[in-house]
Order: sequence, then C-alpha cells, then structure tokens
Amino acid sequence: MIMRPLCGLHRCGSFFASIFPMSFSQFPLLNFLSSTLDPRWSQSNELLILEPFTYISSNPGKGIRTLLLEALNIWLAVPCEQFEIIKHVVQMLHNASLMIDDIEDDAQLRRGRPVTHKIYGVPQTINTANYVYFLAYKELAKLRGLCEDGELLNLHRGQGMEILWRDLLQCPTVEEYIYMVNNKTGGGFRMPVKLMMALATKNLDVDFIPLVNIIGVYFQIRDDYMNLQSTEYNNNKGFAEDLTEGKFSFPIVHGVLADDQNKVVTSVLQKRPITPTLKHHAIDYLRTKTKSFDYTLGVMHSLEQQARAEIARLGGNTKLEMMLDILHV
Repeated sequence: MIMRPLCGLHRCGSFFASIFPMSFSQFPLLNFLSSTLDPRWSQSNELLILEPFTYISSNPGKGIRTLLLEALNIWLAVPCEQFEIIKHVVQMLHNASLMIDDIEDDAQLRRGRPVTHKIYGVPQTINTANYVYFLAYKELAKLRGLCEDGELLNLHRGQGMEILWRDLLQCPTVEEYIYMVNNKTGGGFRMPVKLMMALATKNLDVDFIPLVNIIGVYFQIRDDYMNLQSTEYNNNKGFAEDLTEGKFSFPIVHGVLADDQNKVVTSVLQKRPITPTLKHHAIDYLRTKTKSFDYTLGVMHSLEQQARAEIARLGGNTKLEMMLDILHV
C-alpha cells in the first residue's frame, strides 16, 4: 500500500481508522496531539528535563562574561529589562554549550565537579542542552525580534574545526588557530554584544566588536595556557586535561610547529594520556625545548596591551580594566 503524506493531524482520524480496528476517538494520544502539547506539560516535567542544566548552573564559574557585558553597558546603556534578558540568555547558552563540549571532549571534571554527562548520561545531557538552546531563542524573541544566530553558527564552526584537528591529529597553523578561536570563543562573546549595540541608548555609532574580538582571543589563549600551567585549573578540570583530550591548544600548536621534526607532543596527544607521567614529559618539553609557554605568555601580554589601548581609545572603562586585571597572568 502506498501511503500519501499527511497534511495535518486533523486528517489523522480517517487514516488511522483504515489501519487500526478502533475508532479515532479511542486513540487518546492522537486526540491529544491534534490539539496541543501545553496542557499536559507540567512544571515537574520541566524541572526533570532541565535537571542536568540545573546541575551545571548550580556551580558557576568566575562570571567573566557577565562582568564583560556589565562593563560594556556603561558605554551602551541598554535598558534594564532588555539587558537582563541578554545576560540571562548568555548564561543559558554558555552552560548548555559546556554540557556539549564536555561530551565532545570526554571530559571528567568541570569546575571541580563531575561533568554533567557522567551523572545524567550522554543522551539526557544532549537533549537538555539542545532544549536550553531553544529556550534561549524563546527569550531572545522578546528583544524586538532580534536574533544573532550567525554567531551561534560561528561558534559551532570553530568547535567543529577544533574537533577535526584533534581527531585527525592535524596541527593547525597559528593563523588557523586564531581564526578558529575567533569563531568558537569570539562568537560567544560577540553575540550578546551585537544585541546590546542594537538596543543601546548611548554611543550608537561606536563599534565595540574589535575590542570584543581581542578579548575573546586573549581569553581562550589564556585558558589554554592555564590548563597546562595552573594548579587551580588542575583542581577544577584535572591535570593538563587538554593533553588527555588530544587538543591542539595554543602552547601545543607552537610546540609542534617550533620543532616539526620532533614528534614528542603529537605522540603524547595521540595516546590521550590519563596518568601524569606522559603529561609531565610533554609539559617539560614545551617549557624547556620549544619555550612554548614563554611564547604564549608573550602573545597574551601583547593582546592584553592591545585590549587596554582599545579601551583607552574608546574613552576608558574602569570595570573593563578591572576585568583585565583579574585575567592578568
């Protein structure tokens, strides 16, 4: 029998009556679907499927993204109600993306606690993260129809390239790495700032995106450096987890390219070490042989100086300067 495509649930009655030995009125699920899903969706259901998101949100990070937005709003003066929506959406998208990132990286710890999918499982964590993405879009609809989905595409493009390099054991150039980071991390920074610029009541003709791009790249390179060098990061994410994940982070990219005849770093990445012995060996190589941590620090200081110069050019911002003081290494 060839089945014709159904044009709507209101036509289901005659179709199912021809298949099932019961009247359509005896098929309660289809009666339910033909009306609406909302009446049966309870608050307890909502809480249950959001539980993985509630778990990761209950253990917040340092709030650098919120601090950045609050500092920029000194210049932009977005109305309070709209600004609160933007901040809320940023936290929703950020935590949802972390849930997915931890699955993609097979991470063990996030902010010193077990990652979400190790507690709730991969399927539920993926579903909840996707659900939160759509809830965030629903919130954005309140902002006069504004939607910055282009930056969410950039975020996933950057993440996709990073995963490809890892899985293919293919080291990018420094330029390719910067481009990837400007998509992956920069996209998450630019999206709310573009919304704020569209809703601003002050400095309407000022472009803050160049400053945000510098801060985004600086933030990610700093994160890469700290992952391999910071005791605090070791406690929160595990010791040198980027090596376990096989990730081509900024110091690792430099180390591979600085001596492309020596396969020490790529060999360690390929093995995805869990125990510290190989990790210490790779870190010592990056520190003493290729001087990759010195190089990374130099790039970080240069980016920090560029950010401070741009802040001064835009008229000065004490709160932004304070944020850079917090991030300074």
